[in-house]
Amino acid sequence: MSEPVREVAPLGRPRIMLVAVEPSGDALGAALFRELRKIAPPSAVYCGCGGPLMAAEGFESLFPIDSLSVMGFTDVARALPEGYRRAEQLAEYAEQNAIEAVIFIDGWAFSRVTARKMKKRGLKAKLFKMAAPQIWASRPHRVKFVKEHFDGVLCLLPFEPPLFEKAGVKAEFIGNPNFQNAWASRGDGETFRMRYKLGGTPLLAVLPGSRKGEVLRLAKPFEGALRLLADRLPTLRVVVVSPPQVQKLVRDRLSDWPGDPIFATQEEKADAFAAADVALAKSGTVTTELAINRTPMVVAYKVDPITAIWARAVRTSKLVTIVNIAAGRELIPELIQERCKPELLAADLLELLTNEEARLEQLEQFPRLLAYLGVDGTPSAALGARKIAEWMGWPHARAF
Repeated sequence: MSEPVREVAPLGRPRIMLVAVEPSGDALGAALFRELRKIAPPSAVYCGCGGPLMAAEGFESLFPIDSLSVMGFTDVARALPEGYRRAEQLAEYAEQNAIEAVIFIDGWAFSRVTARKMKKRGLKAKLFKMAAPQIWASRPHRVKFVKEHFDGVLCLLPFEPPLFEKAGVKAEFIGNPNFQNAWASRGDGETFRMRYKLGGTPLLAVLPGSRKGEVLRLAKPFEGALRLLADRLPTLRVVVVSPPQVQKLVRDRLSDWPGDPIFATQEEKADAFAAADVALAKSGTVTTELAINRTPMVVAYKVDPITAIWARAVRTSKLVTIVNIAAGRELIPELIQERCKPELLAADLLELLTNEEARLEQLEQFPRLLAYLGVDGTPSAALGARKIAEWMGWPHARAF
């Protein structure tokens, strides 16, 4: 049974719905909500769903999003009934309150279900997607759904808009806020080295992941690589960087590794990156953060065998690192799945630690590639809000 639907505001005022159901979407949504209120018509009212960061900006969510933010097949299965119920609730709410614009932020699975329900109801609102589905990486057929259900897409990566525009979808590159935040808070390597009395000692940054499964799968090959390196470079020190949710696990598993590991705090993360000569990193956003701090790296990743089979079936890109995709080649060594072996990791790391030309090959390309990714441009939320205003054709929208 549907929950009671309350009216947003008197008719005649622009009604905007924001939909974010994951922590990443909550962060994007908080910034977008803040920027929309600067340029949208002053009488605009907002509704939808979001998390604590959006709430801190004054956004009132129709329901808590905790149960909708899931990871893994089992969690997804458990969340399905709740997800469908909340999607129906949003669709009904949008219909009964004459919503004019709906902005789906990240969370592709929930966005897809909710958008379909809204279209089925004949909702007249314009639907937008912030953070495009990664059709460049896998399942390019999703562009068909985007074309049928969304009026525009705000892309976080520069190579995404042409893929959508080719299919007749309005798309705009706005930049990735995670990259922009990392650029704004680049680290101080000299201070980090002084703090830990490292001097000119060679330093390797190790980033084993942000989830328990990642840490457990990568710990063994990473440790094996470090033991091989220690035989060749006995003075090598190691700094380990991991987020709070896995720090205890990381300390328990890595404390007896070679290199007398330093366990950096989150506050020290950027400084540790800048101080390191080379990094061994799990693939993900952190690799671009390393490039921002001018740290050459080797990237690795492993998943369970079943997920690996599925990934190979749907993946269309041979590259996994954003910097490599931007470069159009494997500038940064990627050792994925079967290639994530101690001897291969150690060989590539040793090359970067001992061969200046190998280091420079990465370092000399980073500035151009980071500029292409828009790390130091106008904040992505501001660009996104401006584009939404343009697409909506708000006649009284305030000047950009």
